[in-house]
Amino acid sequence: MVKDRHSDVLILGGGVIGLASAYYLAREGVQVRVIERDKIGAGASSGNCGFVFTSDLPPLCAPGAVSHELARMLVGQSPLFIKPELDLEKARWLLGFALKCSRSHLEHAVAARETILRYSAELYANWFDSGEFDGGRERNGVMMACRTRDGMERYGRTNTLLKPYGLEAIPFRGAALAKLEPALREDLYGAWYHPDDFHLRPERLVADLRVVLERLGVSMEEDCCVETLLGGKRAVRGVVTTRGEFTADGYVVALGAWSRQLARRLETRIPVQPGKGYTLTMQRPAVCLQIPCYMFETNVVATPWKDAYRLGGTMEFSGYGLSINRRRIARIKKSAARYLKEPFGYPLLEERSDLRPMSYDDLPIIGRPRNHTNLVLATGHGMLGISMAPGTGKLVADLVRDVKPEIDPVPFSPDRF
Repeated sequence: MVKDRHSDVLILGGGVIGLASAYYLAREGVQVRVIERDKIGAGASSGNCGFVFTSDLPPLCAPGAVSHELARMLVGQSPLFIKPELDLEKARWLLGFALKCSRSHLEHAVAARETILRYSAELYANWFDSGEFDGGRERNGVMMACRTRDGMERYGRTNTLLKPYGLEAIPFRGAALAKLEPALREDLYGAWYHPDDFHLRPERLVADLRVVLERLGVSMEEDCCVETLLGGKRAVRGVVTTRGEFTADGYVVALGAWSRQLARRLETRIPVQPGKGYTLTMQRPAVCLQIPCYMFETNVVATPWKDAYRLGGTMEFSGYGLSINRRRIARIKKSAARYLKEPFGYPLLEERSDLRPMSYDDLPIIGRPRNHTNLVLATGHGMLGISMAPGTGKLVADLVRDVKPEIDPVPFSPDRF
């Protein structure tokens, strides 16, 4: 039984975004409670491939993305799957995505993503320098492996966008590539290497955050599902959950893919769709990558850790179910075998699916909706939740406390829709 059901700030969502927000609020002496529908960090925050990919500036909704993916879907080569069903919300989201596939949005999104990704990278450095966090971090860079000349050239065009920000990759081919990463197959055309990015074990990062938050006095309510919000048009006054009612002076909605389910009650737009991704975690193969690898043509990722190895990929728009489609798993395995000398390790330790919160403009939704005075949204991070977590958490804490943020929050405002 929870004795005191009121707190200064109530955070809905115990994923990495909610936890990072709690961290920066608690450091300022704010009394924080986190409500999580499952276990802390149980969803996509732990089930991802652990890239901290500061160089990932272009949004998914880039010019030509729709025609490119439709062509790949027709021949069964796309990581994308859209379940055919009558779903008006999904249809609106897809239309919004298509309309954002423009040069003007590309330039806007690249600049906005660079701001929050670089900010997060700087804050991560502070985390690790403090000695409070380990997270299984390994600073080996990130590699974009290309099977074909066309793939190498396409990422080269992306690389041109990164140069003004000092985030461009270094090209490798032939013997130089084999020396850099011996675990890649010798018949690859080449690869682009980002030396300044890094990776970590997301489960360990979440565990570190939990330890630090407990030390800071943050309350965490697990297996506590939000049922509805109480309040009028201007302010939230309480949250009804499966474990009773909780109240606070301020509220943060960081429910990931589930955030949009509160949109109607909040009378605000939260255009987020759940994008299902799959991961397979296993023991390291005998010939294992040293550098985490993004397989460019197939959009599959391989992450090596000191004590494990993970493959991940696909983007499935099929609702909130977490059932595993064996064909999608088979596609990930087939893709890995096309790039890696030993794509699998044994035994298989875990096979899972998770839901990423996808906004149609591929920018996170962070800010106070104009019609609520005591509420901040923090969702829509897509596949960059881990990469953007510290920056989002600090921005949320500043907005909640009415402190001027260190980065411009306007590109991420929920009022942009």
